[in-house]
Amino acid sequence: MPKENGRYFDLFEHPLKKAETSEDIAKYPWPNPTDPARFEGLEDEALNLRPPPQPPRTQGGKTGVAVILGGICAGMLEVSLWMRGFENFYTDLLVNKPVAEAMLDKILEMKLKYWGTILPKVKDNVDIAMEGDDLGMQNSLLVSPDIYRTLIKPRQRQLFSFIKQQAPVHIFFHTCGSVYEIIPDLIEVGVDILNPIQVSAARMDTKQLKKEFGRDVVFWGGGVDTQRILPCGSPQEVRDEVKRRIEDLAPGGGFVFNTVHNIQADVPPQNIIAMWEMLRNYGGK
Repeated sequence: MPKENGRYFDLFEHPLKKAETSEDIAKYPWPNPTDPARFEGLEDEALNLRPPPQPPRTQGGKTGVAVILGGICAGMLEVSLWMRGFENFYTDLLVNKPVAEAMLDKILEMKLKYWGTILPKVKDNVDIAMEGDDLGMQNSLLVSPDIYRTLIKPRQRQLFSFIKQQAPVHIFFHTCGSVYEIIPDLIEVGVDILNPIQVSAARMDTKQLKKEFGRDVVFWGGGVDTQRILPCGSPQEVRDEVKRRIEDLAPGGGFVFNTVHNIQADVPPQNIIAMWEMLRNYGGK
């Protein structure tokens, strides 16, 4: 729970900040990803979302209901940073790789157990499996491309391959920031849907992204800049922004309109209305 006045993911403790060895990681009391309480009523809920005889997927050119199933926790890098502390884990990646790999492997293990339990329960009543790991910041990746490709990418490949073996789902992957440099890697390891498309970050121009990757991945997001335009722009600037992003990302399909991130507390109501009206009036054209 957040401390007083908290509004977001407020980190105030790093449980494994004093860990020195992989054994310290192993003996931590990690939560049980297969606890039956997590899955109570899930099978019935999945059937209710798509009751027979409705087809599980689009047929005959008609769009059906897409059912999305969320993951158990944030990504392997994010959780490692939270558990070890940012300074500690970034140092681990360079000078204490046994601890870094123990952290990444433990989170991967939990995810594999979770998906291996939940997907057989919902079978083909789910279309999309949602995973995420914030790998970018405003101007660059959070780790070097080499570290990503050496330590994180192989584990992503294992995870996404396992998920797709369990059920006929598409992988939705949330990763904030400037991630242009590794989008080809994400596509390679099995990402089908990319979110949130942080258009205000470096090298995340929507027209260029669509040109380079539009045939290989769905863009779910990028519909309006929530960092500057939505909170600080005029209603007309919001309309112009929405129109531009739709024009960049929608042609040929493969685009789901979404704000770049959650609409924050400081966004004027008139800007939310301007976004919605522009989407309704222009989004279907």
